[in-house]
Amino acid sequence: MHRHGYKGPKLGRKRDQRKALMRGLSVQLFEHGSVTTTLVKAKALRPQAEKLISKAKIGDLHNRRLLISRLGNNVTTANKLVDKIAPAVTRDSGYLKIEKQGIRRGDYTQMATISFVDDISTKEESPVAKKKPAAKPKAAPTAKKTPAKKTEEAK
Repeated sequence: MHRHGYKGPKLGRKRDQRKALMRGLSVQLFEHGSVTTTLVKAKALRPQAEKLISKAKIGDLHNRRLLISRLGNNVTTANKLVDKIAPAVTRDSGYLKIEKQGIRRGDYTQMATISFVDDISTKEESPVAKKKPAAKPKAAPTAKKTPAKKTEEAK
């Protein structure tokens, strides 16, 4: 097997599976702000995700459509990347950092967390938090119970 024209780790997967893995990891990174995965996957994800962030910083229609296609037709994540994350990034490059975590117990694999260098709040407020709490309706007055009158037969 020749290695001509191939760069990057194979991650034990074929090309389409590797592409789907990177697509899923990048979507989760942009939705949640950080992803915990293996160190090798995090190192493979960083250059691809940084290229997507650079496209989002340009923000025109062409780059927005490229982002949508590269994120697996995930329009909401692509729009969030262009509208919320890219304006919050103040750097020209080096948007992501990789922090080593521990060793995974099952197969002794080095784990890592990939996240944004700058503090970017990528988590949206939950729909419950956005809504104003509804005013509690006033309880209708209840009828007072009068004690039962004793009849002569009950005595």
